[in-house]
Amino acid sequence: MSLTQGQPLPVRYPPRRNLAVNSTGGVLFHGGTLFSEVELQAMQLDGLMVHVCGNSYVRTDQPATPAIRAQSAINVVPRALQHRVALARQSAAWVYGCAPAPAIVSLVTDHRRRTTALPPFSDAVMHQVTLGPCDLHAIGGVDVTSPLRTALDTAIHGQDDWAVEALRRISSMPELRCPLELVILSLESSARVPGKARALSRLREALRC
Repeated sequence: MSLTQGQPLPVRYPPRRNLAVNSTGGVLFHGGTLFSEVELQAMQLDGLMVHVCGNSYVRTDQPATPAIRAQSAINVVPRALQHRVALARQSAAWVYGCAPAPAIVSLVTDHRRRTTALPPFSDAVMHQVTLGPCDLHAIGGVDVTSPLRTALDTAIHGQDDWAVEALRRISSMPELRCPLELVILSLESSARVPGKARALSRLREALRC
Protein backbone atom coordinates (compact mmCIF):
# COMPACT_ATOMS: atom_id res chain seq x y z
CA MET A 1 0.00 0.00 0.00
CA SER A 2 1.35 3.40 -1.00
CA LEU A 3 1.94 6.18 1.47
CA THR A 4 -0.49 9.07 1.37
CA GLN A 5 0.76 12.26 -0.22
CA GLY A 6 2.75 14.45 2.12
CA GLN A 7 3.34 11.71 4.72
CA PRO A 8 7.06 11.65 5.60
CA LEU A 9 8.99 8.51 5.00
CA PRO A 10 10.10 6.74 8.20
CA VAL A 11 13.70 7.45 9.07
CA ARG A 12 15.75 4.74 10.75
CA TYR A 13 18.99 5.93 12.28
CA PRO A 14 21.70 3.30 12.58
CA PRO A 15 22.35 2.29 16.18
CA ARG A 16 25.30 4.05 17.78
CA ARG A 17 28.17 1.60 17.91
CA ASN A 18 30.70 1.39 20.71
CA LEU A 19 33.65 0.92 18.37
CA ALA A 20 36.02 0.05 21.17
CA VAL A 21 33.86 -2.82 22.35
CA ASN A 22 32.39 -4.19 19.13
CA SER A 23 35.32 -3.94 16.75
CA THR A 24 37.39 -7.00 17.56
CA GLY A 25 36.55 -7.96 21.12
CA GLY A 26 40.04 -6.88 22.15
CA VAL A 27 40.89 -4.48 24.93
CA LEU A 28 44.18 -2.89 23.80
CA PHE A 29 44.38 -0.79 20.64
CA HIS A 30 47.44 0.70 18.93
CA GLY A 31 47.20 3.78 16.75
CA GLY A 32 47.56 2.98 13.06
CA THR A 33 46.17 -0.54 13.25
CA LEU A 34 42.39 -0.89 13.52
CA PHE A 35 41.98 2.79 14.39
CA SER A 36 44.17 5.81 13.76
CA GLU A 37 45.67 7.56 16.77
CA VAL A 38 43.35 10.52 16.11
CA GLU A 39 40.34 8.19 16.32
CA LEU A 40 41.64 6.67 19.54
CA GLN A 41 42.18 10.13 21.02
CA ALA A 42 38.59 11.00 20.08
CA MET A 43 37.36 7.83 21.79
CA GLN A 44 39.39 8.83 24.84
CA LEU A 45 37.55 12.16 24.91
CA ASP A 46 34.26 10.25 24.64
CA GLY A 47 35.22 8.18 27.68
CA LEU A 48 35.62 4.94 25.73
CA MET A 49 39.40 4.64 25.95
CA VAL A 50 42.21 5.37 28.40
CA HIS A 51 45.72 6.18 27.21
CA VAL A 52 48.33 3.66 28.38
CA CYS A 53 51.67 4.35 26.71
CA GLY A 54 52.91 5.67 23.38
CA ASN A 55 50.04 5.38 20.91
CA SER A 56 48.30 2.55 22.79
CA TYR A 57 44.90 2.81 24.44
CA VAL A 58 42.83 0.42 26.52
CA ARG A 59 39.07 0.20 26.89
CA THR A 60 37.76 2.01 29.94
CA ASP A 61 36.07 -1.14 31.22
CA GLN A 62 39.40 -2.99 31.29
CA PRO A 63 41.90 -2.41 34.12
CA ALA A 64 45.45 -1.70 32.97
CA THR A 65 47.09 -4.99 33.92
CA PRO A 66 50.85 -5.68 33.82
CA ALA A 67 50.31 -7.53 30.53
CA ILE A 68 48.54 -4.55 28.98
CA ARG A 69 51.23 -2.15 30.17
CA ALA A 70 53.97 -4.42 28.81
CA GLN A 71 52.29 -4.81 25.43
CA SER A 72 51.67 -1.08 25.11
CA ALA A 73 55.28 -0.20 26.01
CA ILE A 74 56.86 -2.68 23.61
CA ASN A 75 54.66 -1.33 20.81
CA VAL A 76 56.93 1.74 20.54
CA VAL A 77 59.71 -0.61 19.37
CA PRO A 78 59.86 -1.75 15.72
CA ARG A 79 58.39 -5.23 15.41
CA ALA A 80 61.66 -6.69 14.10
CA LEU A 81 63.39 -5.68 17.35
CA GLN A 82 60.74 -6.59 19.88
CA HIS A 83 61.98 -10.14 20.48
CA ARG A 84 65.56 -8.94 20.99
CA VAL A 85 64.96 -6.47 23.81
CA ALA A 86 63.34 -6.39 27.26
CA LEU A 87 61.55 -3.65 29.15
CA ALA A 88 63.70 -2.44 32.02
CA ARG A 89 64.35 0.21 34.68
CA GLN A 90 61.42 2.62 35.12
CA SER A 91 59.48 0.91 32.32
CA ALA A 92 59.70 -2.46 34.07
CA ALA A 93 58.83 -0.94 37.45
CA TRP A 94 55.79 0.68 35.78
CA VAL A 95 54.74 -2.64 34.21
CA TYR A 96 54.74 -4.15 37.72
CA GLY A 97 52.61 -1.23 38.94
CA CYS A 98 55.36 0.26 41.11
CA ALA A 99 56.46 3.44 39.28
CA PRO A 100 54.92 6.26 37.23
CA ALA A 101 54.62 5.79 33.49
CA PRO A 102 57.91 6.57 31.73
CA ALA A 103 58.22 9.42 29.25
CA ILE A 104 60.72 7.29 27.30
CA VAL A 105 60.52 3.49 27.29
CA SER A 106 63.68 1.90 28.73
CA LEU A 107 64.96 -1.25 27.06
CA VAL A 108 67.86 -3.57 27.71
CA THR A 109 69.56 -6.11 25.51
CA ASP A 110 72.36 -8.49 26.35
CA HIS A 111 75.67 -7.09 25.15
CA ARG A 112 76.58 -10.51 23.76
CA ARG A 113 73.77 -10.35 21.21
CA ARG A 114 73.82 -8.40 17.97
CA THR A 115 70.98 -5.92 17.99
CA THR A 116 70.06 -3.33 15.42
CA ALA A 117 69.92 0.22 16.77
CA LEU A 118 66.60 1.91 17.38
CA PRO A 119 65.41 4.25 14.62
CA PRO A 120 66.00 8.01 14.98
CA PHE A 121 63.50 9.95 17.12
CA SER A 122 62.37 6.74 18.81
CA ASP A 123 60.24 6.86 21.95
CA ALA A 124 62.59 4.33 23.54
CA VAL A 125 66.19 4.14 24.71
CA MET A 126 68.24 0.95 24.66
CA HIS A 127 71.00 -0.10 27.05
CA GLN A 128 73.40 -2.95 26.40
CA VAL A 129 73.92 -4.83 29.66
CA THR A 130 74.85 -8.25 30.99
CA LEU A 131 71.75 -10.34 31.58
CA GLY A 132 71.78 -13.46 33.71
CA PRO A 133 69.58 -16.54 33.23
CA CYS A 134 67.05 -15.34 35.83
CA ASP A 135 66.98 -11.66 34.86
CA LEU A 136 63.99 -11.78 32.48
CA HIS A 137 60.32 -12.69 32.88
CA ALA A 138 57.69 -12.92 30.16
CA ILE A 139 54.61 -10.81 30.87
CA GLY A 140 51.88 -10.81 28.25
CA GLY A 141 54.35 -12.29 25.80
CA VAL A 142 56.83 -9.44 26.41
CA ASP A 143 60.23 -9.81 28.06
CA VAL A 144 60.52 -7.68 31.20
CA THR A 145 63.36 -7.63 33.71
CA SER A 146 62.57 -9.72 36.77
CA PRO A 147 61.43 -7.97 39.98
CA LEU A 148 64.88 -8.44 41.54
CA ARG A 149 66.71 -7.09 38.50
CA THR A 150 64.18 -4.26 38.24
CA ALA A 151 64.72 -3.33 41.89
CA LEU A 152 68.49 -3.33 41.43
CA ASP A 153 68.24 -1.18 38.31
CA THR A 154 65.83 1.17 40.07
CA ALA A 155 68.20 1.60 43.01
CA ILE A 156 71.17 2.26 40.71
CA HIS A 157 69.64 4.14 37.77
CA GLY A 158 66.32 5.51 39.05
CA GLN A 159 65.52 9.18 39.47
CA ASP A 160 65.30 10.69 42.93
CA ASP A 161 61.65 11.69 42.51
CA TRP A 162 60.39 8.11 42.13
CA ALA A 163 63.12 5.54 42.89
CA VAL A 164 62.66 5.13 46.66
CA GLU A 165 58.88 4.90 46.43
CA ALA A 166 59.17 2.37 43.58
CA LEU A 167 61.52 0.23 45.68
CA ARG A 168 59.09 0.34 48.58
CA ARG A 169 56.22 -0.72 46.34
CA ILE A 170 58.19 -3.55 44.73
CA SER A 171 58.96 -4.98 48.17
CA SER A 172 55.37 -4.55 49.38
CA MET A 173 53.79 -6.65 46.61
CA PRO A 174 53.79 -10.30 47.77
CA GLU A 175 53.41 -11.65 44.23
CA LEU A 176 56.75 -10.11 43.21
CA ARG A 177 58.64 -11.95 45.98
CA CYS A 178 61.30 -9.28 46.17
CA PRO A 179 62.02 -8.18 49.77
CA LEU A 180 64.43 -5.28 50.03
CA GLU A 181 66.75 -7.32 52.21
CA LEU A 182 67.30 -9.63 49.23
CA VAL A 183 67.98 -6.67 46.94
CA ILE A 184 70.50 -5.22 49.42
CA LEU A 185 72.24 -8.58 49.78
CA SER A 186 72.45 -8.97 46.01
CA LEU A 187 73.87 -5.48 45.56
CA GLU A 188 76.38 -5.82 48.40
CA SER A 189 77.70 -9.04 46.87
CA SER A 190 78.19 -7.41 43.44
CA ALA A 191 81.60 -6.00 42.56
CA ARG A 192 82.41 -2.90 40.51
CA VAL A 193 78.92 -1.41 40.43
CA PRO A 194 78.94 2.33 39.59
CA GLY A 195 76.72 4.25 41.99
CA LYS A 196 76.65 1.38 44.49
CA ALA A 197 76.78 3.58 47.60
CA ARG A 198 73.87 5.75 46.46
CA ALA A 199 71.86 2.67 45.47
CA LEU A 200 72.37 1.11 48.92
CA SER A 201 71.32 4.38 50.52
CA ARG A 202 68.10 4.38 48.50
CA LEU A 203 67.38 0.78 49.43
CA ARG A 204 67.89 1.44 53.14
CA GLU A 205 65.69 4.51 52.95
CA ALA A 206 62.94 2.47 51.28
CA LEU A 207 63.36 -0.17 53.97
CA ARG A 208 62.69 2.41 56.67
CA CYS A 209 59.48 3.62 55.01
